[in-house]
Formats: sequence, structure tokens, C-alpha cells
Amino acid sequence: MAMATSAAATAALSCLLRAGKRSCLPSARWGCLSSARLSSGVSSYGQRGSGARSLRGNYRELWERAAREPGPFWGALAREALLWDTPHHTDCEWDFAQGRVRWFLGGRLNVAVNCLDQHAQCSPDRVALIWEKDEPGTEERITYRELLEMTCRLANTLKKNGIKKGDRVALYMPVSPLAVAAMLACARIGAVHTVVFAGFSGESLAGRINDSECKAVITCNQGLRGGRVIELKKTVDEAVESCPSVKCVFVAQRTSNKIHLGSRDIPLEEEMAKEASVCAPEIMDSEDMLFMLYTSGSTGKPKGIVHTQAGYLLYSAFTHKHVFDYKQDDVFGCVADIGWITGHSYVVYGPLCNGGTTVLFESTPIYPDPGRYWETVQRLRINQFYCAPTALRLLLKYGDEYVKKYDRSSLTTLGSVGEPINHEAWQWFYDVVGEGRCTLVDTWWQTETGGICIAPRPSEKGAEIVPAIAMRPFYGITPVLMDENGKMIDGNDVSGALCIAKPWPGIARTIYGDHQRFIEAYFKAYPGYYFTGDGAHRTEEGYYQITGRMDDVLNISGHRLGTAEIEDVMDEHPAVPETAVIGYPHEIKGEAAFAFIVVRDDTPYPEMVTKEVRAIVASKIAKYAVPDHVLVVKRLPKTRSGKIMRRLLRRIVTGNVSDLGDITTLDDPSVITEIIDTYENYKAKNSTLK
Repeated sequence: MAMATSAAATAALSCLLRAGKRSCLPSARWGCLSSARLSSGVSSYGQRGSGARSLRGNYRELWERAAREPGPFWGALAREALLWDTPHHTDCEWDFAQGRVRWFLGGRLNVAVNCLDQHAQCSPDRVALIWEKDEPGTEERITYRELLEMTCRLANTLKKNGIKKGDRVALYMPVSPLAVAAMLACARIGAVHTVVFAGFSGESLAGRINDSECKAVITCNQGLRGGRVIELKKTVDEAVESCPSVKCVFVAQRTSNKIHLGSRDIPLEEEMAKEASVCAPEIMDSEDMLFMLYTSGSTGKPKGIVHTQAGYLLYSAFTHKHVFDYKQDDVFGCVADIGWITGHSYVVYGPLCNGGTTVLFESTPIYPDPGRYWETVQRLRINQFYCAPTALRLLLKYGDEYVKKYDRSSLTTLGSVGEPINHEAWQWFYDVVGEGRCTLVDTWWQTETGGICIAPRPSEKGAEIVPAIAMRPFYGITPVLMDENGKMIDGNDVSGALCIAKPWPGIARTIYGDHQRFIEAYFKAYPGYYFTGDGAHRTEEGYYQITGRMDDVLNISGHRLGTAEIEDVMDEHPAVPETAVIGYPHEIKGEAAFAFIVVRDDTPYPEMVTKEVRAIVASKIAKYAVPDHVLVVKRLPKTRSGKIMRRLLRRIVTGNVSDLGDITTLDDPSVITEIIDTYENYKAKNSTLK
């Protein structure tokens, strides 16, 4: 299928872009560069669309327009919102059967110019980054002028050492301004960055470097997190021993500790100091690669998800503005690591494209105590706060005291990301953290979508927000539910596989080096649709509730049930801050549910809690949904980013502990031994598990 520019495409969505509080991008972006020659070497920029007419409408009208004509809708926004060297001539071409999507064909721009140069020209002293370092009270503020100069010096350093357009560069760094500058420096010279979370093992890092054939690695001597020193350079050294494509390793100094530098190691800050603070940008095609980011695959081999230039940038900026109602001079606080897609889209690219002030959070939610998030909110005067449900459930265990001791009056919007949020965590986040006055958006999206796809906002003015439900599709997102036979499920109060019917600019373009795998993973199961891999329920009101991964869906006596649904109602018990439900083979039912629960430390009779949570599931869902077993554990196995590794629990229950697979991302591997011992003791007392 193809969509070319039509007359309707020239209509500017002024109600979304320019109108006061609802403007897509800061007013400083408009007209500021068209007559200016930027000191960074940009002289041909400033070509924005002209002759655009105002197009007004409410959420429903705009969503329907975007769903009906995604090409013209996004094409008009792209012409208005981005700074182009050459405007595009075709809005979109797509063919889901071939996993092929291309946006803004013929357009040429540079992402770093859109994120830095125009803001440095218009408002050089505006704060771009607030680096919330590991130790509270030691934050640093970086202006757009400073970030541009840092980026240009780093870009020139890369070029001096042979990095050019199209080369891949791995980043293994803590959250810091230099890490952001490294991402943008790659974008500036046309190199492709792949950020690897600075907690992965050397083996995992090497696998990603080799798959993407990286020519260079950028890292730090050490990292700091939660009061602990992390030996980053040591891990990189282990990795690159088996990475023949790596020609050089750039090493920055995060701590004062000196380390040995080998023959291919380059002291980054020293080299940057020798370089000019001006670097002419490489003009890139809209569909050139911007970055790749690795995500887990069902086969065990990580997938290098590829995102391109203009489409990704537009979608991340537009969703950042409208989902969170971001306004100029707000302080946006997303506490995600830059090693994940959330950090890419809502710490770096979205906020900076919007000329915003974004927080870089280096620490953990409980260092030096469980009040760290809220002390940071008070000190930095954060307006929007975006975090994971896992962190909220962890903090919930410590009670309200650590929240209420800090002033949170600056907050206007709260957001959750990463997995479906349970009702108890949602209510605590809303009532205690937000004092019942902040909009709370439960956002659903994926590494592959590039940005938020379903969330309570935007919506009609005054429209309801239902707790713990993602609710409304974003502009241009057309969700559909499919049954097991591949047929679309109509109507409301129905459940099925969540697919998306039409393309949007932020969608991933391929899996690096394996487009056939891309087709099979996302477009083969339901031909003509993008398959998210998630299940969803469409409520009687037409809202969307994510029920969990389809591979986390149980089939109990013919009843299909998402594990997230069971976890959600179990979490409603006041003594249960965290749960994890997995399926295991059952002789009679085919499959049954096994629940692991964490109870509060002050709970006098944990065995009573197990009975009570069963009763809650029976009353909230159905008797068939009640887990056959409920095991109390001290903690759950989590990755360093806070996600529960349910596959490990499944292997423990099914007796496959001899082959746990890759556990290098576990925050504390000792939790496995702890859970195995608890399970074996439980199993010895339950004949049904023998």
C-alpha cells in the first residue's frame, strides 16, 4: 500500500502545534532559525511547510482523521514540527505483508540539529539536562549551548578516529550528560548508536556488539548506582576480546579512580578538549538508521530493533508533548535508564526535540532511603514524573511516610511504563504521591513502537481516567483485537490478541540483519496487521486494558486468562505489595496457575494471607482463576531495570533449574537459590507437586 501527499495533507494541525498550552513544540521553535546561520555550521536549515491551514477538532475527531488518513495527518505534522534540510515529497509507503514501512520519503534532516541547534540558537541558556547524580544534592544543570558544544566536540572526536556515516557505535555508559551527548554525536555525524544497558554482562555486551558489527565502544572507567561502584571498563574489556569489529574504545571518567588504558583505548575527555566546539551535521535521509536497540526474543537471541530518523523523532516528541501535557519551562522527570527505549524516547529524543528540560536519574529509588524519588521531585521541582510499576510496588512496601515528608506540589502529571500497573499501586501513586490532584497516565507501548501507543491522554476535556487501564489509542494508532482463528473481534467487553491495523511514524523498520525474522515476529501471525504479542480487553466503554503477553496467557480448563489479571486482583490485598503468576502443566486442567507473593514484613500470619488472596481472585475474576498454589517468598527475581523474570519462576516450578538460561540481567542472582529453597520446602509438603 502507498499513501502520497494529498490536498488534505497540507492542512496544519495548528490546534496541536501552536495553540498555547496545546502546542506540540515550544513557540521558540517557530521562525527562529529560518533567517539565522547557526554557528555549528548549519546554513541550509529552516525550510518548513508553508500555506498550512488551521485544522481544529477534539480528540475523537483528530483520532478518526489520523486513523482514516495516517499519511496526510502525519505528513502535515512533520512539515510543521521538524526542521528540514529538504522537505519530503511522499508521506508514507507501507506493506505489512512484507513488514515494510517508510515515512517522509525524500525528506532530509539531522536529528541532532532538531534536538540541539535550534534551541541553542534561540534560548542558549535554557536548561536542557538536569543530571541527578547518585548522591542526592549533587545535581548538575547543562544548558542547550553547553550540550551542543559537548556533542560537537564528541562528534569531532569520533570523526577523528575514523567513525563515519553508517558505522555502528556501542554505548555502555551510566546515565549522564556525556551519554546523551554520545547518542546525539552519533546522530550528528550519521553513525548508528546502540545503547547497551550498563548492567549487562560482558558476554551479553559482546553478543550485541558482534551482531551489530560495532566499530567503536564508548564507556566510562566506572559507574555509580545506589552507592555502589560498577566496573564498566572491566566489563567492556572482557567483551571486546571477542569482538573483532571494534577498532577503538573511548573511555570517559565517571569517578576519580584511574584505570589502565590499552592500545585501542582512547581517553574521551582529553581528546574532546582538543576538538572544536563546532561540527557540521551530516544530512540524513528520513529512512536512514538512527539507532538500534536490542530486546529479548522468544528464541533467546536478542533482536536488534531498528529505528530511523524523522519518523521516530516526530513520534517521540509528539507523544511526549500530548500524553504528558508537557509545557514550556516544565521539568520532565523520567527515571528510566538510557539503555532502554523509555530512556531513548522520553529522557533524550522526545524532550530535547521539544526544547524541554529533562532529568537524568543515575541512582535507585531506595538510595539512600525509600524517599529518594520524592526528595528529588521536591529539590528539582519536577512537573511530570514517569516511572515503572515495579518501583512503585517496591516503595509501597515502605509506607506513606517517605512520600509525605517531601513537597510534591510541583507535580502535575504522573505516568507508569513497562508493564500493566496493578490497582493498589495505581491508587497509591494517585492518592499518596499525587495527592489526588495529578493526572495519572498508564502508558502502553514497546521498543518496537518507538513511543506511547495507548494512554488515558490525550482525550476530551474532562474525560474520565479509569484506574490501571491504558484506555485510549494515541492519534494514528488503530488497535484491533483478533481471535485464535485470525478473525477480528468486534464490539465491546471482548478480549483477544492486540494488533494494530495501520502504520505510524514511530514503528520499527526491521530487525538488524534479519528482516525475515522481523516479518515472522510481528506480521506473520495475523496477516495485514502488526501483532504486538500482547493480549488486551476492550471494555464495555471501548477502552483498552492490557492483559499481558500472549505467552503469559493461561489456558485453564479452556478458559484463557492473562497472568496480569490474576496478579492485579491479588495485589489488592493490603499485605501483598508484589505478586508474580506463572502457568505450569496440570494433569486435569491442562494448565494451572502458580502464584508467588511477597508480603509486608509486619504481616503476623502470612498463611492467612494466602487464603485471603485466593478468595479475592475467586470473587474478582472466577473460581477457575484461583491459583492452585500460592507461595510466600521474600522477594522476586528482577532485572536491574526492575522487571520480574517470570520465566525463571516457571523453570523452578517445572523442575528445569539445571538450565535457567541467561541470568546476567538479574539484579541479585542469590534470589534464585533463595526461591528454590523455599519452593522445595513447600513442595515437600504438597503431594500434588510431586
